[in-house]
Formats: sequence, C-alpha cells, structure tokens
Amino acid sequence: MKVTIFGAGAIGGLIGARLAERTDAEVGLVARGPHLKAMQENGLTVRSAESETMVSVRATDNAAELGPQDYVIIALKAHSVPDILSALKPLLGPDTAVVTAQNGLPWWYFYKSGGEHEGRRIEAVDPGGAIWDTIGPERAIGCVVHPAADIEAPGIVRHTEGERLPLGEPSGEKTERALALSKLLVEAGFRAPVRPQIRSEIWVKLWGNVSFNPISALTGATLAAICGNEGSRGVARAMMLEAEAIASALGIKFPIDVDKRIAGAAEVGEHKTSMLQDLELGRPMEVDALVASVQEMGRLTGVATPTIDTVLGLIRLRAVTPLGS
Repeated sequence: MKVTIFGAGAIGGLIGARLAERTDAEVGLVARGPHLKAMQENGLTVRSAESETMVSVRATDNAAELGPQDYVIIALKAHSVPDILSALKPLLGPDTAVVTAQNGLPWWYFYKSGGEHEGRRIEAVDPGGAIWDTIGPERAIGCVVHPAADIEAPGIVRHTEGERLPLGEPSGEKTERALALSKLLVEAGFRAPVRPQIRSEIWVKLWGNVSFNPISALTGATLAAICGNEGSRGVARAMMLEAEAIASALGIKFPIDVDKRIAGAAEVGEHKTSMLQDLELGRPMEVDALVASVQEMGRLTGVATPTIDTVLGLIRLRAVTPLGS
C-alpha cells in the first residue's frame, strides 16, 4: 500500500513517522525548507513524554517523484491547499483516495450530503471550486485530527497528546477503502474508527475552533483565561450558540451542550490555540476555514450570526495588522 503525507509538518510528520515505523506501507512525505532537509539527512524524530523514536523516511519537495498513491493524506492547513493542487496531481491515480486532515469545514462537505444543498461548494474554503474540480469529491475521505503536536526543531516533532483520527466517507458508508485505511492507522498506533456521521465529528471540533481560536488571537489569552473571564466566555458562548443553530439547520445534533463544551475547553488549561500560535510566529491564520466558513453556512441556512460576524471582522483586521501595532 502506498501512502503519501502531503504537508509533513507536525501532525503530518507524526502520522508519517508512525506509518513508516510500525506498518508495511510504502510511505512518502512531502515537505519543504529546513524541516525537509533535516528529514532527508537525519530521518524524522518523534518525541513525547514517554519516548523518543527516530525513523528513516522518504521525504521530498517534489511529489512527482513518488508517483500515484493509494492514499494521499493532506495535512496542510486548509488555506494552503489551493496553492498545492498542481503539485498534488502526480500522486492521483484512478483509485487514489484523498484524506482531508484539516481543521474547519471541508471543501467536500456537500458531496453526497443529500438535501437541497447537495453538490454545493463552500467558497470560504474552496474559492472558485478549484479543489473540488482538481481533486474530485469522489476521492475524499474525511478525517478529524485530535492529536496535538508541534515541530520542536527541523526534523523533530513533539507529540503532546491525543491518538484519535476518526475517519468517514462523505456518503456515510463503511467502504473497503475507508476500512483499510482505518486498519492501517490503528496498526500505526492511532484510534481511527470509521464513523457513519463524520460531519457531526467535524462540527464538534469546529464548535470550539470557531470561537476560542479567534478570541485567543485577538486577546493573546489561553483557553483557561478565556473560559475564566466572564466577558470573553460570554462572547465564545454566543458564537458557539450561533454555530450550533447553523449545524442544527443542516441536520447536525451535538452530543453535549454548550456549557459542557466550554468546561471541557477550560480543563485543557493554559493552552495557546493554533491560531494564536500562528499569529505569534507570523504565519497565516486559519480565519476562513474556522470562522468565515461558518458565517457562509449561516448565510446559506438563514441563521443570523451577529457575534461571529463581529469577531470575524476583528480577526481579519488582526491578520493584516503587524504585531506591536
């Protein structure tokens, strides 16, 4: 079985290293810069509180070297995907499945969703439908990423916590390709069940991301601080209730209520969200995938989003304002 991780940074590197070390899959990693060079020269090291492992990997910045794959796992952030479509094409054979391991609403969301919105493209995550048209939604397998990891140094990934990578076909079917990928990821040490309602799992994670991420980037606060402050907690709760109303209009039911979800975020403690980390490192933030996509769904379903609209306007300004200004 041939598997390529396109975007072998922290999460992609973790998945790729585990697959290369623990399975018989032929694994390729597509990366760039100093991280790529370090992997090519010294292999990929994965550190955790319990262990440290170095794995020899096949890493490249030219996907064409790897040829058509059985699975391509895209571990880039959603806003980076349109820019890599031409580079991705050599990996796509007639039966290649493409696993979307990004935060936010996926570009294929309305493929085989049924109902009045069937086949609709989401402009916030797929401008002009370029991803849909290039990859093809029939290739898509959804994946919700729960592990936390970061690049400690070029060629070194630190795995902080989490093993869950639930998968799901847009149709909800338990297909042979989804089950085979699940088996491979379980062999690599992940918890990767095939879920019939992958969109519900996507929304549950997005429920926190749509609120806590932009608030943290605007305030510089950790999850504990946001949840512990009456004002910021109230803003987050209002955004989450708006998102829940949108999801409900799309047929999604959340397994917990909003206050339990906020309490769960508070328990994570002094954690900086990925959006705040990106801001501090001068990297593009996932504003469209995590916030604008939800606003777009609000417009589509006729659900008012006054708090999301306000925070989106502010975080878009923050994204173009130099730090210290």
